[in-house]
Amino acid sequence: MPRRHRGGHAISFQNRRAAGRALAGELSHLEGEPGLTVLGLARGGVPIGWEVAAALNAPLDAFLVRKLGVPGWPELAMGALTTGGTLVRNDEVVRNLDVTEEQLRQTIERESAELQRREAAYRGDRPAPEVRGRTVILVDDGIATGASMLAAVRAVRRAGAARVVVAVPVGAAAACRRIGAESDELVCISTPADFQAVGQVYEDFTQTTDAEVCALLADQPRHAEPDS
Repeated sequence: MPRRHRGGHAISFQNRRAAGRALAGELSHLEGEPGLTVLGLARGGVPIGWEVAAALNAPLDAFLVRKLGVPGWPELAMGALTTGGTLVRNDEVVRNLDVTEEQLRQTIERESAELQRREAAYRGDRPAPEVRGRTVILVDDGIATGASMLAAVRAVRRAGAARVVVAVPVGAAAACRRIGAESDELVCISTPADFQAVGQVYEDFTQTTDAEVCALLADQPRHAEPDS
């Protein structure tokens, strides 16, 4: 599994769009690959994915993943869920924090409802992106625990993607190693030695809104359909 990153160098980005342009430069070797498709993990991965898709002349779509937050500590992931039902559990977190099966079930139900809401908001009647037989670039604004990206990788594998590339501007080294073991290629610009949160490398890390996601998906960086 090819991996490219710049280790612990102190790299910062003005915002997600600037990070996307930087990331696109690291992915230039994929331009022109047949069936190339860019999927931005909604919401924060979509503006970055737009810049990548524009640079590589590839179609863009959103991929929906919801983190399963620990009750009482919503920022701590005990797993992740994707549209289509792919579930990744962090059994160590569940066990160490005494999360009950009922709590886990309730969290899955709540996040499933939010996934359905976002699917309707972002896609409407448009079908989910076809990934079977294609090279898929999964893009996010960063990798912290890796739960969401791992769920995404497994979901597109299950859907028949021929090759899965994970691309992020920043990530925690341990999480990137875990993702790298399950993807065909991992591109991460920086894995800071003092990694604390994805937002630490962004000057502007304002939350991406539903409206921004919809606008970016409507403004496709190229208008041709993916190669058949």
